[in-house]
Amino acid sequence: MDGLPHAIPLRTTPTIQRTLKAPIDCVGVGLHSGQRTRLVLNPAPAGSGVVFRRVDLGRTIPARFDHVVDTRLCTVVGLPDEPAVRVATVEHVLAALAGAGVQNALIEVDGPEVPILDGSAENFLFLIGCAGTVEQDEMAGCIEVRRVVRVSDGQSYAELRPAAFGLDLAISIAFDAAAIGRQALTLRLTPESFRAELARARTFTLAAEVEAMRAAGLARGGSLENAVVVDGARVLNPSGLRMADEFVRHKMLDVVGDLALAGTSLRGRLVAHRPGHALNNRLLRELFADPANWRLAPAPAALAAMRPQEAAAA
Repeated sequence: MDGLPHAIPLRTTPTIQRTLKAPIDCVGVGLHSGQRTRLVLNPAPAGSGVVFRRVDLGRTIPARFDHVVDTRLCTVVGLPDEPAVRVATVEHVLAALAGAGVQNALIEVDGPEVPILDGSAENFLFLIGCAGTVEQDEMAGCIEVRRVVRVSDGQSYAELRPAAFGLDLAISIAFDAAAIGRQALTLRLTPESFRAELARARTFTLAAEVEAMRAAGLARGGSLENAVVVDGARVLNPSGLRMADEFVRHKMLDVVGDLALAGTSLRGRLVAHRPGHALNNRLLRELFADPANWRLAPAPAALAAMRPQEAAAA
């Protein structure tokens, strides 16, 4: 990973790096820890990428795939040699930053987990909108997928393929619960499509699994206020679903957040069936395991500024 910039854009056309205009904060309960924490989104210098800071511990954690230390029902980043220094359930806030085109941010939390809020990325996107964003003085390049990379686990698989530009996503899911069943969604990721198609989709679980999760020390902060709960053919939330295929939309939202841990935007096409946090992280590790799988491509505007011979060689 030497020489890889730590910025996190996920835009169809990378342009200028962006950060927040001003700090903005929220307070909420962690989905799995049940602990009330305060989160602050702060501006950060160009080229710094997204970094988490545990203000209660005085330690920082880069938001990168090689700092993922757990993937049970959420994505947890941490310092591998210091088990106490970790931040759980990072995928929704990372998806919101990526979806808003924010490459550089310092995320401060005073506890072990990002607040779940309503279980989607919508509230984080709202906070980013309230804070505003500002262009910075560096171009935003991207990681170009150069050959097919695939990981699988039983019936689940995730595959990155080369693409001309941007990030295209094609995801399908299959659950025995009749309320979910089989769903599929294809989307070209842009700030507009993220806001309209993915941001409002909430995390979900099966009623039969709730007690087992709590016995394992998970889902202690979960409720019908921050998760969709399904029991067979029934959705237990009194307000029902926000969209008929909310389940696959949330899976895609999770993928956006997990892929943001590449450390810079991806140019490629993702095709996945029954993806999860563990598989998403394995896919990034497989991508970067071989330098022949990818290259760091300059942004289009940077290419335009080059002499013709330099642009052809880039």
